[in-house]
Amino acid sequence: QVQLVESGGGLVQAGDSLRLSCTRSGRIFSNYDMGWFRQAPGKEREFVASISWTASNTYYAEIVKGRFTISRDNAKNTGYLQMNSLKPEDTAVYYCAARPARLPLTSTRWDSWGQGTQVTVSS
Repeated sequence: QVQLVESGGGLVQAGDSLRLSCTRSGRIFSNYDMGWFRQAPGKEREFVASISWTASNTYYAEIVKGRFTISRDNAKNTGYLQMNSLKPEDTAVYYCAARPARLPLTSTRWDSWGQGTQVTVSS
């Protein structure tokens, strides 16, 4: 069973930056895509960004384009989400997800999820 553990969340001010990490362990897919999602209080979970196994392809939600950057280090089994110019509306629990790398990067299917890390942006 794949386990995903997020870290790096915290309380920051508007305009600040944070980098989230997601470390994978357990049963290993041969190749896997990684994604980031978030859920704000009272709202449904929404897609933020995804990255292919080789990192050659990335996909972002329009609301974070130009501010967030997804990356990965396969040697460390870790994915990252660099978040710049944070806004109060970015406040949410951020989750990472993984799946075998055999679907289009825009697919909404994800097989494994982390427990989430809280990001709070004050105005």
